[in-house]
Amino acid sequence: MLVWLTQLGLSVAFPLAGFILLAVWLHNDCGWGTWVIWVGLILGLICAAVGFRDSLKAMELMSRGKKEKDDPPVSFNQHD
Repeated sequence: MLVWLTQLGLSVAFPLAGFILLAVWLHNDCGWGTWVIWVGLILGLICAAVGFRDSLKAMELMSRGKKEKDDPPVSFNQHD
């Protein structure tokens, strides 16, 4: 679970930081308006929220595990 917690942090932090840094670079070096920083912030928040949701779903699926009551899969030679 420690690996999944690290993955959760990275999947939230990297998109947010990446979009904000890209927006600041476009604002400073390319001379775009201040609106690009707002767009970068909004896109970063959306991507961070999607990454957070997907990481939580993956952690939930991994914590469930396999049930013991499940029937074994039917192989080619086992027909009823």
